[in-house]
Amino acid sequence: MASKIGVYFDLQNIGGGLDVEALAEQAKAKWGDLTPVVKCVPVLCDAEKEILADIEANGLDGVLLCGASPRDMADVLRLPVLTEHVNLREQCVLAYKNPDGSPLGNGDAPELLKIMARDYVNMGVVKLQKSEMPESAAVEGVKRILVIGGGWTGLTAAMEASATGYEVVLVEKADVLGGAANNIPTGSPLKAPWEDKEPTNVKAKIDAVTADPQITVHMSSRMAKLEGQPGEFTATIATPSGEVTVAVGAVVLAAGWAPLDPKYLAGMGLGKSPKIVHAAEFGKMLVAGKVDARRIAFVLDTTLAEEALKNEAPAEPEAGGEAAKAQVEEGEEKAFIKENLESIKHLRYSNTVNSVGMLRLANIVCEKTNDATQAFILYKDMMIPGILERFYKKMQDRLGIMMTKADVTAIDDRGDRIVVSCANTLLGMDFDLDVDMVVVPTGIVPVTAKDVTVEFAYRQGPDFPDLGLFDGFADSNYICFPYETRRTGVYAAGCVRQPLTMDACEEDARGAVLKAVQCIEAADHGVAVHPRSGDRSYPVFNFVRCTQCKRCTEECPFGALDDDEKGTPKPNPARCRRCGTCFGACPERVISFANYNIDQIGSMIREVEVPKDFKKEGPRILILACENDAYPALDMAGMRRKAWNPYCRIIPVRCLGSVNAIWVSDAMSKGFDGVLLLGCKYGDDYQCHFVKGSEICNRRKENIAETLNRLGVQPERVEQMEVAIDEYDKVPDMIDDFVARITDMGPNPFKGM
Repeated sequence: MASKIGVYFDLQNIGGGLDVEALAEQAKAKWGDLTPVVKCVPVLCDAEKEILADIEANGLDGVLLCGASPRDMADVLRLPVLTEHVNLREQCVLAYKNPDGSPLGNGDAPELLKIMARDYVNMGVVKLQKSEMPESAAVEGVKRILVIGGGWTGLTAAMEASATGYEVVLVEKADVLGGAANNIPTGSPLKAPWEDKEPTNVKAKIDAVTADPQITVHMSSRMAKLEGQPGEFTATIATPSGEVTVAVGAVVLAAGWAPLDPKYLAGMGLGKSPKIVHAAEFGKMLVAGKVDARRIAFVLDTTLAEEALKNEAPAEPEAGGEAAKAQVEEGEEKAFIKENLESIKHLRYSNTVNSVGMLRLANIVCEKTNDATQAFILYKDMMIPGILERFYKKMQDRLGIMMTKADVTAIDDRGDRIVVSCANTLLGMDFDLDVDMVVVPTGIVPVTAKDVTVEFAYRQGPDFPDLGLFDGFADSNYICFPYETRRTGVYAAGCVRQPLTMDACEEDARGAVLKAVQCIEAADHGVAVHPRSGDRSYPVFNFVRCTQCKRCTEECPFGALDDDEKGTPKPNPARCRRCGTCFGACPERVISFANYNIDQIGSMIREVEVPKDFKKEGPRILILACENDAYPALDMAGMRRKAWNPYCRIIPVRCLGSVNAIWVSDAMSKGFDGVLLLGCKYGDDYQCHFVKGSEICNRRKENIAETLNRLGVQPERVEQMEVAIDEYDKVPDMIDDFVARITDMGPNPFKGM
């Protein structure tokens, strides 16, 4: 714990009329020998030499920097001792407004602002006092990357990893490399000027991989088991000649995709007529030279299939009367409907790939027949990613290709021809199109949704946890951390992550390899990977008090904790992403981080000056703000002078999943009138940085409500709100509304006790 703390006030970044010298004197008087150095410096950014000299001269083991947000200043000064920041700019001075709503005026700071600044400084001191310098849990990172899948993405990943100097082990379940790319001899544009189709040259990729001495290829093989942690995984590979065990540092999952079951496209006639095929099958037919149609409709409107799936119901038993019908339970019906809806999602997710793919297929078939073939592209939504717009525009002028937006209302096989009925077209008329063949979209389903690609030897199970949001795609956060999966050290790339065109798959492969290299290096240095990159701390367990309740192992979003036969947690530090969900779950509070722990936050809460006179001096509201979305949103609000009620005190937390119920109890016993939990969004469209932190916190809040009810405290005094990082314009109003509700309730019954 920090026992000699230097406190430095940044005069450049503290305004609002605050008497910074007086604030410094108050800190010195309150903390005495704990803070032997308290200084006001003109510009904190330029004070590094002065601070280092003070550390040497006074034996400081902690430094508190008071000024701008840590999001601005965290990397400006690199000091050899524990360092914390007090945000007196964005979330104090710039965010201040008077209780009546009037802005901060010129002149001396109002008393409420002085109290707020003093509270934040005291909270910062006690935070350092309750912190220790983290010791890293380094593992000797194995400089070898496992690539699962030998298709277009996997081959690219293997080549890129080898180019970095890493050894590569590539596992392919088929007896040939290349995957789906073998059925695409001519691809959509892969490089500038992005206007013409071009050969994939997949054979050249295969030859480069097989000839590379740093790459070991296992064909007709699969992953039998993956155990351990990043930097020191042990992979067991089932090969035709037996199991092979190899040490690897990280994994790139490029297992690819499979076509959606044709039954889900039955509404478009797929499976009912040999003249109706999906795009991937049509590509194979082109390669084999089996396409002899001269009028082909490429249909990008999946409404017929979607309507058929929505209207379909579970089949009733053929015999047994009403008793047998009763066996079709509600749960079965819900599962059936859910499966159909997820299949519709896969069709929609795949629209970009199908849009580009059908342009390419139409172009190829016209070229192969010297423009004797007529290709009709009928689309409801044509989705062309980025620079491939150039390809789309060129295809608009391509002889033999006709495109129109249309609602395809029917596809009928009439023996000698297929009739595609079109409505609401760009031609301004409805029409029936006679063709020889119809090509419908291919639903791209990630291999992880079809079968277990990696058998994890993890307490939480052998596969990727079902997030319920991404429908089998192996990604835990599309927006902030692409390539991540919920297994630290395993990075997804290509169509196992999301439906992608071939050029995007190449980019994905490079990104996933970069993440894998970073992960191995991080493990080697004993620091965390995303999102708390560089964090040396990790959860430490007091096993003497552990009751083996297994809450920590069950709630960890990333499978960082295994357990023994008694249920005692077995940490894997390199798997841990330092979110703190485990200690938020622990009822005995036996889990802590060196620089983030239950006692630390509880002590900060107790350090706030809470007035006894509610009517005269107002309420006090504690805000526990997620450092990933809510805290930066508050910073941005402050920078834009979007102020909020001055009765609030903000403490950043790593994730709402780390919030322990004892902190709410501490706040209520201290006399806080309300507690606001600000975190990432959760639900069908959530993007919580730690996957389920916000959702877990919401469940725990229900238990807190029961406790408050038993104590005679309104549970409405504790509320959780969702905020995205770009909602800085909304968050001040959210806070003010909550303060207004608390004010209407009156004081906390425990105030002053």
